[in-house]
Amino acid sequence: MCGICGIIRFDDRIVKEAPIREMMRIMKHRGPDDDGVFLENNVGFGFVRLSIIDLTSAGHQPRISADDRYVIVFNGEIYNYIELREELQNEGIVFYSQSDTEVLLNAYIHWGEACMHRFNGMWALAIFDRSKKTIFIARDRYGIKPFYYLQTADYFAFCSEIPPLLSLLDIKPTPDKQTIFDFLIFNRTDQTESTFFSEIKKLQHGHKFLIHSGAPLLEKLNGGEKWYYLKERVSKAEGFKSPDDFRNMLTSALDLHLRSDVPVGVCLSGGLDSSTIVSVISNKLHIEVSTFSAVYDKGQIGDESEFIDQYKGSFSNMYHTNPNSEALARDLKRFVKVHGEPFPSTSPYAQYKVMELAKGKVVVTLDGQGADEQLAGYKYFFGFFFKDLIRNLKIGKLLSEMLRYMIIHRSFYGIKSFSYLILPERLRTSVRLIDNGTLNPGFKKQFKKKSNISTNLYGSNSLKEALMDHFEFKLEHLLKWEDRNSMCFSIEARVPFLDYRLVEKVLATRSDLIINRGMTKQILREAMKGIVPEKIRLRRDKVGFGTPQDEWFRTPVWKNIIEEILLSKSFRERKLINPEAAIIKYNKHLLGKNNYSQEIWKWIHLELWFREFID
Repeated sequence: MCGICGIIRFDDRIVKEAPIREMMRIMKHRGPDDDGVFLENNVGFGFVRLSIIDLTSAGHQPRISADDRYVIVFNGEIYNYIELREELQNEGIVFYSQSDTEVLLNAYIHWGEACMHRFNGMWALAIFDRSKKTIFIARDRYGIKPFYYLQTADYFAFCSEIPPLLSLLDIKPTPDKQTIFDFLIFNRTDQTESTFFSEIKKLQHGHKFLIHSGAPLLEKLNGGEKWYYLKERVSKAEGFKSPDDFRNMLTSALDLHLRSDVPVGVCLSGGLDSSTIVSVISNKLHIEVSTFSAVYDKGQIGDESEFIDQYKGSFSNMYHTNPNSEALARDLKRFVKVHGEPFPSTSPYAQYKVMELAKGKVVVTLDGQGADEQLAGYKYFFGFFFKDLIRNLKIGKLLSEMLRYMIIHRSFYGIKSFSYLILPERLRTSVRLIDNGTLNPGFKKQFKKKSNISTNLYGSNSLKEALMDHFEFKLEHLLKWEDRNSMCFSIEARVPFLDYRLVEKVLATRSDLIINRGMTKQILREAMKGIVPEKIRLRRDKVGFGTPQDEWFRTPVWKNIIEEILLSKSFRERKLINPEAAIIKYNKHLLGKNNYSQEIWKWIHLELWFREFID
């Protein structure tokens, strides 16, 4: 919907407009339709608008309450705003617009912080109480919308993206080495409040702050105070009993997520999740939407044309883009700058090109993010499932499920994951370090004991626990990449599988309705009988927005890029990666006998990030 920013000073100095305007300028892509500034003594808010609901000037922000007491900046959408507005009107509250922002603000005034438990949507917000001189700041349950902050002795600043906050620094930013270590070893980011920049933190999903303007922050905020407790909510929820119940809830979620005053499309990868969205919208809600897909040459990794083509003739507007090695090389500098932080594969580039394709055709897209985390979509979830069975001494079922897994998937990956997950915590990190083999020994020694990923993400003792831990410690980086990819093209990405009603009920559902007889997402597959094409409904593989990056990195254009970086003085002097070991691995990759493309991309992206943001 937009981008928000603000500065709150802890001294008597007023907030000037210039730094607020500069932050707004840097993130203008998030809101090309309108902008606004609010300044009052030591508090300043900025806003850039992407108009989605109530396209009139009544949707302008920062918004001031009818009694002039409260000021809000808000990024996101509250999908059930119509129902909430009716409820508030019945309480005597008068509305002056059709915007969800006005509903949100009045809900906060009427119900206080508890209003967030009523919201079905995505949000990052700041509300200034001009009477009490406090600023209430909060983020949605699962981290769909971003909120970054910079805390100094003199001021607190926040923004929807990191680069605008860097404009406030008087010195060069510094890299957060622990975040870099976890990225290189575990392919994970965003599992804590830390970012790749030591100076910049993020408000954790499902967390809040309350800041008193003029009063110094005596302690570090450490990601905020929790307001949403997923495990507690799941423990009180009743799981789905049948595929019909699941289908009805999913249809309701999609119906809400389609609320918009601008055109809506769907990112169609060809996988089960995005195909479910397209099929339910078409067959159950009887709505025509445009679809946007990334395709490759036949036989290439990432190409899902045969599945996407199942919808030929069903939709009038099906658009395709063909990401390739030359395009990525051309887009590389901008792509690195857009994201602001490294990520572990080129998969987000496919999504980036899909959003580029959608620009000018739709303003809102729907995507399948979150389905894998609640329905055990990743192959390694079989490892947690097997661990669950053995802990409950269900040896017969364990052997049966392992056998079915190997027959159906023709792979030992699930069993390999199981072997890894039952290792003691200290050994799990050690195994990943052995597998990597290119880290600088000094860097490795300094940070390996401080990593908490092997405990938080891989220490789960049951499938259900693993799914909830993935919501807490893994899902957010995927949502961040989607936010950057969509907003850089002024598109709002929505994720209907993260409707909180659906999430809580799925995570409370019996494990055998999630994984059973060697297949994942059982309840979804059963719910989609006769709705999703059988070729897709019964798919055993998982690709998502994958790319043939292993092939790309053997092409001449990429050979030049990679060798320049691996042989550069700056790469060597980082003392993060052993250049000689990296060159040996890349030469093996060039021979085609090994696929080290993920490691290669991490080296490249990390070095380019240093050059763009640190050097």
